[in-house]
Amino acid sequence: MSLDSQHPYDALSPDAVIDAVESAGFWSDARVFALNSYENRVYQVGIEEGEPLIAKFYRPERWSEAQILEEHRFTQALADNHIPVIAPIRNADGNSLFEHGGFQFALFARRGGHAPELDNLDNLYVLGRTLGRIHLQGAAKPFEHRPTLDTQSFGHASREFLLDNNWLPKHYASDYQHLTAELLELIEQRFADIEQLRLIRLHGDCHPGNILWRDDAPHFVDFDDCRSGPAIQDLWMLISGDQQQQRLQMSEIIEGYEEFQPFDRRELALIEPLRALRIMHYSAWLARRWQDPAFPLHFPWFNSESYWMEHLMELTELRSTIQAEPLQLGG
Repeated sequence: MSLDSQHPYDALSPDAVIDAVESAGFWSDARVFALNSYENRVYQVGIEEGEPLIAKFYRPERWSEAQILEEHRFTQALADNHIPVIAPIRNADGNSLFEHGGFQFALFARRGGHAPELDNLDNLYVLGRTLGRIHLQGAAKPFEHRPTLDTQSFGHASREFLLDNNWLPKHYASDYQHLTAELLELIEQRFADIEQLRLIRLHGDCHPGNILWRDDAPHFVDFDDCRSGPAIQDLWMLISGDQQQQRLQMSEIIEGYEEFQPFDRRELALIEPLRALRIMHYSAWLARRWQDPAFPLHFPWFNSESYWMEHLMELTELRSTIQAEPLQLGG
């Protein structure tokens, strides 16, 4: 795959970032620090006589304005209910989405913190309580514009993109085609097994890197991937280890969760299917973004012979895991 030397983010120089922030009514002290972000571009921007702000520039043509504003309304509703999330800053006119130089962007207060210690069961209980509160609000009404986490968008579309654009080495393509077809059939069956599966508004990308732990509490950030889906999507990335460890961890999370919101234990059978969909989507995401210069720079191992070999091995293991007995909780 050839790399395009021109990319929209090439125009996002430090001066352009400062001009954008000042166009929203904040006077910068000209200090700009790029933060780790690949899907979007995120900067810490110094503000004269004030705390620095976080400026997030949305990837062009990824989300519609209606979808971005729906994300903002969701996080603001959570914040209004005293749930610890970082909602975008609104100006005097109530606007949270701004545009400058061809980019849509939002501003956030800077908040410190560290990733939660997931081997601490007390922390998992608190995380469960907070997610229960988020999901209570998330279940109050549906998204109108945000997408749904489903097998088509995360699985079939990812598979088709990689195969149609010849990303896999020829000697792996056939194995990938047959393996993923079987895997997706298994995943679809697991979803179909749960009658009247409830889909609610979710964080959607609830890994530890999107949780800041401070003042003995979690603060959830980056709702960029918020979408509709089963509640378990926001829980399963918080557990790890062997099945006994996962059982203990998930029990603690759900105990806290159910202080605010009932949890349908049938959804435990979706943990491994959702893991497989995330892994398939991740490979296609890297391929879709490869013309962004940041991706070859930060993911140099992608698209190598060893990468695809390991990817196939991982999917093969997941096929077996999905066919096995799902995680069960005691009691």
